[in-house]
Amino acid sequence: MPRYLFTCEVEPQFLSEQSSPEEEQYAFAYTITITNAGEVAAQLIARHWIIDDARGHTEQVKGLGVVGHQPLLRPGESFQYTSGTRLATPTGSMRGSFFCVAEDGERFEAEVAEFALRAPGSGDAPARVLH
Repeated sequence: MPRYLFTCEVEPQFLSEQSSPEEEQYAFAYTITITNAGEVAAQLIARHWIIDDARGHTEQVKGLGVVGHQPLLRPGESFQYTSGTRLATPTGSMRGSFFCVAEDGERFEAEVAEFALRAPGSGDAPARVLH
């Protein structure tokens, strides 16, 4: 088992009641579950998101904590939160990372793999994926 490891699971959701396709506004929520899969307690300090829409527009979001929290997770503990974003297109993607500091002072990043944001009825084409 690695000494320093946070795993991240994501469940995206389209918010039709907060979207306005005629005005090119598509709202999405995403629920993130962060689990300390390492051997040392560590705290999530900051986040960095890269958000892409289907037109190639990229937005970066950086900030302290997540939804007002900087959770300290002991080995095996999880923290879950829900946040959201808006796109000008019905499809897009997000990816990012969390900056963390372990109890012993070691710093590490927890990667969040790219995930698709897709409004229902936006076609079978997958969201644009960047490598």
